Order: sequence, then structure tokens, then C-alpha cells
Amino acid sequence: MGTTRGTWRGGVAVVLTAVLALALTGGLTGPAYAGKKGHDHRGQPVTVMTRNLYLGADINRPVNAALAAQAAGGTPQQVLVALANATHVTRDIVDRTDFPVRTGLLAKEIARTRPDLVGLQEVALWRSGPLELTQVGVPNATEVDYDYLQILLDALAARGQHYVAVNVGERADVEAPSFTGSPFDGTMGGTVRDVRMTMRDVILMRAGKARVLDSGDTIYAYNLQVSVAGVPMSFDRGFQWVDVRKGHQRFRFVNTHLEAFSSDLALAQVSELLAATPTDRNVIFVCDCNSDPLDDRVKPVDTVPHKAAYDLVTGPAGFTDEWLRWRPAEQGWTSGLSETVDDATGDGFDHRIDMVFARSARGKGYAVDKGRVTGTSVADRDPATGLWPSDHGGVVLRLRLGAGKHR
Repeated sequence: MGTTRGTWRGGVAVVLTAVLALALTGGLTGPAYAGKKGHDHRGQPVTVMTRNLYLGADINRPVNAALAAQAAGGTPQQVLVALANATHVTRDIVDRTDFPVRTGLLAKEIARTRPDLVGLQEVALWRSGPLELTQVGVPNATEVDYDYLQILLDALAARGQHYVAVNVGERADVEAPSFTGSPFDGTMGGTVRDVRMTMRDVILMRAGKARVLDSGDTIYAYNLQVSVAGVPMSFDRGFQWVDVRKGHQRFRFVNTHLEAFSSDLALAQVSELLAATPTDRNVIFVCDCNSDPLDDRVKPVDTVPHKAAYDLVTGPAGFTDEWLRWRPAEQGWTSGLSETVDDATGDGFDHRIDMVFARSARGKGYAVDKGRVTGTSVADRDPATGLWPSDHGGVVLRLRLGAGKHR
């Protein structure tokens, strides 16, 4: 599947156009799950996990600081200083949230639950380079500070857990200057550099447990874009998939991370994903969906409620929310902790946006015979630092791919 790019134009017209296109391409066909009676409780087991690793800090801080300076009538130099100072704070928090420590906790979760396939979100690659005030926003820093994917794979291997990254999708790739003070009045200090963050979604497969037959990765047509001091920054998101054979069963495994800033955007994105997902085969779909099924509020920037993307997936698109086949919603809270992920309690886990969906070639969900949410108990924290594995919890479910005419 090819890679496409585009920009977000906003408003209900774009979302309705995306949903209409989905219907016309057949993406909304197929019956919704009607209940347990029609389920096949036999068949090949497959254990899947969705896990947001947490990029390490609030990536919105630098953009918000620069936009606030612009709105206040600041000069281009003042906007640049606001951007750089906020980037400096953000990058310091990335060090404090210490992914090398957190990854040990994440690897422990995976080693304990042994999923066959893992959909990872926020698999950050943090890089840095010399300060280039004449090339603000150009992502060209090359010094690797933290490669979350490699750190996690190494931690898993150290525990005897061998996983392979079978699909790595690059998403947002943004860079900004980082310093304290200002170069325009001689007060610049701190660690002076450019900071680059490349976001990735990744599908991991447990070595030797299945075989990849095909794969694809697509950048969504509609993504969040902002302009800072005349420099455009695109926060691309996308979806990826692998067609897998495990035992006698074949299925498609899909992973995505929908837009958090706008539910209109999240709906347009998931509409594109569903339109590209075949209805004539088994599909397991995991995500940080940024769509809470119990939240019908509409953000000021939106025309649709927060739950709109979830409602499309589980309604017209015919997918089953597999967690609800296992436990009630309130036992599946997965989001979300504070920016510094050193919360004293897990009270911040108060809603559910990390999902495992499934739809068979016959339009039904799958039986679940084992499941858990990971990383949401105080006991899951690092005892020395108090850090949690992530600001999200993970979801692990063992599904039974029913025998019969599934493809």
C-alpha cells in the first residue's frame, strides 16, 4: 500500500466526505456483532497487545508557547525564543521520564503476557544537532539521544524474549531550537542545540510464532498542521498493517494512533483506515484511538463528539470491542497519567481509549479467553524512581480465531 500525504482543512464537510467515501467503497459493509450466541469458541488462539510507550513529554508545549507569543503580537524573534525555551523544558522532561528505566517495565509486561503481535504507538526517536537559527523547523539533526524501538528490543532480548519489528511507520518528524534565555540579548544558555523528535508506530511480532505474508503503511490524508513564525509543522499520523498466517488461520493485524487534538480529525482518519480495510477476511485492529466511548462532549475545535471514531468502528464498520467480551468497561481504564509519569497513585487512569477490535470475514467478533490491562497498578512502577511504564496502560487479549470458512 502506498504512502499518501495531505493537510487538514477542518470542519464537518471534510469528515462527512470521508465517511461518505467509506460507505461508497464498501468499508461500512458487513453485519455488526449480534451477541455471544453466534460466536465460535474454538479455533486458533492469537494473543495481541496494544501499547502506547509515551514519547516522554508534552509535545504540544513548544507549539503552544510559540502560538501564544504570535497571538500576543510578538516579533518573529520573540516567537522563536518562546519556541526554543519551551522546547528546552520539554526536552529536559524527556530526560526525567527516563525511557531506559521505563522500558524495563514495558519489557516485563511483554515478557509476562507473551503476545504474538504488539501494536506500539509513540515509539519516539529523539535526536539532536547543532543550533541552526537559519533553518528553524528543518528536521536534519542526526545525533541519536533515545531510540525507543531499539531500547525496547534490547530490553526484551535481555529477558529472552525475541521480537521482530515487522512494520515501522514514520509519522511526525519535527525539529526546533532549544535553549534558555535569548540569543538576541546575550542571555542564551542551557544546553544549546536543535532537538528533533520523530514519531513512529510499530508492529512487533514474537519470533517464530507466525509468518508475515504482506504489509503496508499509509500516512493519513488529513493531519494536524500548524505554522510557527511562518514555518509549517505537520504532525502526521497514519496506519499500518501486516497480513499474518498463524497455524491454519490468516488475518490482517492493523495498528494506528488517531489524532488527539481534534475528534473531527480522528473521525476522518479512522474513516480512511476503514475504507482501506478489506471486509472479506479476518481483521484484528488495535489502537490508541483517542476516542472514549463514554465521552460525548464536543471540543471547541470540533463538530463531532469525542466518541465519534469509536462509534463508527463498532457501529457501521461492524467491529467488536473485544475488551467488552472479556470485562466491563470500568475494568479496562487505560488513560492517562501526568506528563512526568511519577504519579503517587493510579487515579489518573480514569477512561479507556486503547482498544482491541476484531471483525471476522463473516462479520463477527471473536471469543476472548484471557485478557488484562497492564501497567496501571502502583506495583507496576519502578521502585527506585517512582516512574510508571507509560502514561497509558496496555491491553492484552487472547482471541480465538474461529475455525471454518474464515480467510
